[in-house]
Amino acid sequence: MNKIGNMIGKKNKINILKKNYMLALEDKSFIKLVNSLNATEETLMKNTSKLESSVLELKNCSTCNSLQNCKNKVKGYVYFPKVENENIVFSYKACKYTKKSLQDKNDVIFYETPMSLRNASLKNLHIDDKKRIGIIKYIKEFISKFETEEKLKGIYLHGSFGSGKSYILSALVNELSKKGYKCVNVYYPVLLLTLKESFNEDFNTKFNTLLDADILLIDDIGAENNTSWSRDEILGIILQYRMDNNKTTFFTSNLNLEELEEHLKIANQNSDKVKARRIIERIKYLSNEIELISENKRK
Repeated sequence: MNKIGNMIGKKNKINILKKNYMLALEDKSFIKLVNSLNATEETLMKNTSKLESSVLELKNCSTCNSLQNCKNKVKGYVYFPKVENENIVFSYKACKYTKKSLQDKNDVIFYETPMSLRNASLKNLHIDDKKRIGIIKYIKEFISKFETEEKLKGIYLHGSFGSGKSYILSALVNELSKKGYKCVNVYYPVLLLTLKESFNEDFNTKFNTLLDADILLIDDIGAENNTSWSRDEILGIILQYRMDNNKTTFFTSNLNLEELEEHLKIANQNSDKVKARRIIERIKYLSNEIELISENKRK
């Protein structure tokens, strides 16, 4: 009887999905969007609600005349679908007003970054510890290749406390900024706190800058108080946008990627494990993992 009940329940669920999908198809804008996606009807039905959200945001964009009047969930961005491996993946795409706003900014920007890192310089890197020579050589080669190679991955630098991870990558970012790239250096744990406390124009300005900087350094990821909001609504969106737009991204952490994945799990549920794994896959796409075990320079 349980098997029969499960079959009936599954059939009812499919019927509801199909009904909702058919109702959505009464909207010409919805039809236009689904026709642009190379996806099966079953996949489209499963994503009807999210696709309707995309349609609504696209409609908002069609009548919007300024960034200040944006009605979308994330100001200046539209929730947009694309097909990956026969699944539909949603991410936030910058609107024309956001792109224009970001293009007008040329400064190096620091968010919650200590002054010592703001002034970090390659010429001041300590080479007395042989364990650091490898990473220093790597970043110098990175700089020489950066302007000639189209898709050069960033770096996920992890390792022991006080080994100079933040200083080394800050020096790299500062050097790249001298070449005219828009760079952002953020101390991630404190940045999350300030974002959470400022859901206003300041939030939008910071968030937009993190998304669209040519080069972004996320410093000390894994040291934050992890929540579903910080993981899915902040970090997930930032990484997905930067993947979609081939933006160079660096990370420092005291955790390797396996440890970071454990940190990003909030509950011991399959759906939560998938969300944590998705973040890790984005980090792997954006960067090469390098370990630095060195003498503690803070002693």
